[in-house]
Amino acid sequence: MFRSCILAAALAVPTAALAQHDHDHGRTDRPENARVFFVTPEDGATVSNPVTFHFGLEGMGIAPADVEWPDTGHHHMFINVDPATMDMDAMLPATEDILHFGGGQTQVTLDLPAGTHTFWLLLGDHNHIPHDPPVMSEPITLTIE
Repeated sequence: MFRSCILAAALAVPTAALAQHDHDHGRTDRPENARVFFVTPEDGATVSNPVTFHFGLEGMGIAPADVEWPDTGHHHMFINVDPATMDMDAMLPATEDILHFGGGQTQVTLDLPAGTHTFWLLLGDHNHIPHDPPVMSEPITLTIE
């Protein structure tokens, strides 16, 4: 569905890194004041392709996947997938609708199908597992022309 997202996901996460994670460890605690959000585009905007998303983070730092530094994580973006449907105790899957930014990226430019779409950001730890409690953005809804 989101063909350009597949390319973005492939560039964002080295597949070897995903295969090397230990699935049996607990979740990483998050700092109390941590907050992730979309800087742009704004919720409710009508935009044309390509769409550039800028990610914001407060109270934590960014580190690539597989780098275990205190109070850090990396971005995951959900496209029309409600994070409430995800197992927050497991490694987040990498799909064309759940993009991993394991290199520490803080923005992405995508070509998206026309229509209305909802997006969330969720920070993952060095193993792509959400923090405890999760560091998740408010959703934004965009209309793509």
